[in-house]
Amino acid sequence: MYYIGVDLGTSAVKLLLMEGNGKIVNVVSKEYPLYFPNPGWSEQKPEDWWSAVKDGLKDLTDSFDKAQIAGISFGGQMHGLVILDKDDNVIRPAILWNDGRTQAETDYLNNEIGKDKLSRYTANIAFTGFTAPKILWVKNNEPGNFAKIEKIMLPKDYIAYMLTGSFCTDVSDASGMLLFDVEHKCWSKEMIEICGIRESQLAKIYESYEAVGTLKPDVAEKLGFPESVKVAAGAGDNAAAAIGTGTVGDARCNISLGTSGTIFISSKTFGVDKNNALHSFAHADGSYHLMGCMLSAASCNKWWMEEILKTTDFAKEQEPITDDKLGNNHVYFLPYLMGERSPHNDANARGTFIGMTMDSSRADMYQAVLEGVAFAIRDSFEVAKSLGIDIRASKICGGGAKSPLWRKIFANVLNIRLDIIESEEGPGYGGAILAAVACGEYASVQEAADRLVKVVDTVEPDTEIAKRYEERYQKFKKVYPAVKGIFAEIQ
Repeated sequence: MYYIGVDLGTSAVKLLLMEGNGKIVNVVSKEYPLYFPNPGWSEQKPEDWWSAVKDGLKDLTDSFDKAQIAGISFGGQMHGLVILDKDDNVIRPAILWNDGRTQAETDYLNNEIGKDKLSRYTANIAFTGFTAPKILWVKNNEPGNFAKIEKIMLPKDYIAYMLTGSFCTDVSDASGMLLFDVEHKCWSKEMIEICGIRESQLAKIYESYEAVGTLKPDVAEKLGFPESVKVAAGAGDNAAAAIGTGTVGDARCNISLGTSGTIFISSKTFGVDKNNALHSFAHADGSYHLMGCMLSAASCNKWWMEEILKTTDFAKEQEPITDDKLGNNHVYFLPYLMGERSPHNDANARGTFIGMTMDSSRADMYQAVLEGVAFAIRDSFEVAKSLGIDIRASKICGGGAKSPLWRKIFANVLNIRLDIIESEEGPGYGGAILAAVACGEYASVQEAADRLVKVVDTVEPDTEIAKRYEERYQKFKKVYPAVKGIFAEIQ
């Protein structure tokens, strides 16, 4: 049987076709527009997503036996606000995760409602990207549209609705709305009241691996799929990617070095750190996870190489950074080129070099950039450890993880083993796995991950290098508090 994973991203939807044994047999991608109607705003039309998904499903399965398609599920961009009226028409373009218009609403929630209450209601505090501030923005700025709202959805859930007619969401994606009581996996009545909405406007909640329905007859006919195809709830992109990397169970970790960086830590038990430095969300495997997100990770590497050094020969620039240099660099770099989220939640933070001397070299500066990103991820790693989570190893993926040097730096900065996996299809692969579980191909997400995710390389920390990095990290973590007050003044 075949299972389809739909990765609904910000610039394109990526669809993959997976056999029951985990083998990926086809991948297609369809782009759609992104709109910036005002500075700091970011929107897309849900209708464009649906059109791209339909076309993608046809192309993905064109040369395969469609009768063998058993299930579909998703990994999707999180936090976006999709609102429908009583006739199921989209009321306005979706406001996306990276839209910054809701600062006033975010400040209202954090400062007037209060972070303590928000954390008690939802296990999280407000960020401009979250969904609840977007609802308040529509209420405050587009009252006519607010009055029309019949259904409030997340991006991937709109696709599930169009496929099945099921008004649904999953626990991992709902966790990022600031409307969801993460600990008890239900909608927060307090947040519903604060946002001035009704619980009937919110979707039915499912675990990520649960089937929400089957294809509508007209959709099945147009696609040429069996009506019996099951659609599983799916997950937010980070949780789906974690499934795709086998980051399930207790104290499992995945580090993703993309444009932004994330550290994703699965846990059997619910937990919130006292400062809400990490997001506390439900996981797609039925348990929970903590997630730290830094806004500039591999993008720091790209910035230094392409904008400053004006070269793309990454390997050549890394050659002088030999093992004897690791942990001995006197230059430090704060990687906050776009502000920072975890654990500082400081939009004013900026990239900063400190410690240069007359003998600082080009290689020293580049090494500081690579180390700064690793140290910043360790900041979130330490928060998770403070909750008693014992992390012995981590997967590492993303474009930045292709660098052997950077992998070695990370292994020694964190002083844990790093595993590199065979497939890096991310949220789409996780979505396909969730579909397979929903269809009974595997008894659980844990079983599927254990059987399908294969480690192909491992990086172990070196005792001496790790010791040097421990000393360096203790100095690094003092830099941000020392310069924090300056950032707001220089904006």
